[in-house]
Amino acid sequence: GNINFVVVNSSFCKLRKNHLVVVHQHIFETMMMANMKFLVACVLVVPSFAFVPLIDGGKTMPKLYNGWFDEQIAKQASTAVGKAIGAGKTKIEVQFPPVPNVDEVKFGTPLNKKFGTKVVAKDLSVVGGYKPGSDLSRNLIAFSNVYWAKKIAGAVGGGMMGRPVGVLTAEPVRFDQIKSLGGISRTGVINSQQARAQGRNKEAIICVNPGGEEGWRRIEAAHCSPGSPLVILNNAYSTTYNLGNKQGYEEAYYLKRITKGWVFRAFPGPWEAYLEKPDGTVELLEQYKQKPNLKDVASLVREESFKRYSINNDRWTPGFGERL
Repeated sequence: GNINFVVVNSSFCKLRKNHLVVVHQHIFETMMMANMKFLVACVLVVPSFAFVPLIDGGKTMPKLYNGWFDEQIAKQASTAVGKAIGAGKTKIEVQFPPVPNVDEVKFGTPLNKKFGTKVVAKDLSVVGGYKPGSDLSRNLIAFSNVYWAKKIAGAVGGGMMGRPVGVLTAEPVRFDQIKSLGGISRTGVINSQQARAQGRNKEAIICVNPGGEEGWRRIEAAHCSPGSPLVILNNAYSTTYNLGNKQGYEEAYYLKRITKGWVFRAFPGPWEAYLEKPDGTVELLEQYKQKPNLKDVASLVREESFKRYSINNDRWTPGFGERL
């Protein structure tokens, strides 16, 4: 297939015709031969400027809610985005709850606080960390989206020797408090003059929560290089009242809560409907080759939940399936 093993003395990457050869950074084994060290690395051949991690996080929806803490979502989203770009997709949507138990983020549940403290503050090296009244605690979703942008930046840019990746947001983030941006080359505010002026040729853009999809084309015109990827990350609301978008953006990674369950899709896989059960686990009910209508998926999951559990599958109500 596309995976070969070679012996090299360092990690490197090079262009071979129209393919980018990326040597995986994880070293499998060090061998001794004639007093010389050779590193065994895994080579992945994919189309130019595409990067697909070998550890992909699995094919089913992420585990509730460990997937937010053990990098399962980061691995799945990076893999899906890398595969989509490798398939020639340059306009991409990535959508999932940026924090676990996002519905209660304004009140600050234990899961919210744990994610802010153990994951976001630590990974981004946020000045002052997560404390009551801090910018991070008051704007957890905004800072969390920067964390997710950092995690998928490698896949968006194409890995080593790929494109620079800029992150633009409409959310209240103080980037001067973030000391670790990883593969992100610059940050800015969507549609600002400064962000326009700082744009670079062949730069890929991750656009966080830009608003109604009717304005996405204006963002393309303002910030994007022809042929370079634009990723819409975790738009906070939909103006279509359906799954995904109607602007032709590939929903490369998509996880949405619906009544009694979830909808999940990771490119190039099918769309999937999951039932969330009273014990907090999920069960796959249906797969769809094409993006289904939200009302059809919601009806399927809701009816199956009622058939099995009647009113005893409510994640909020004590005595009726409470788990949050």
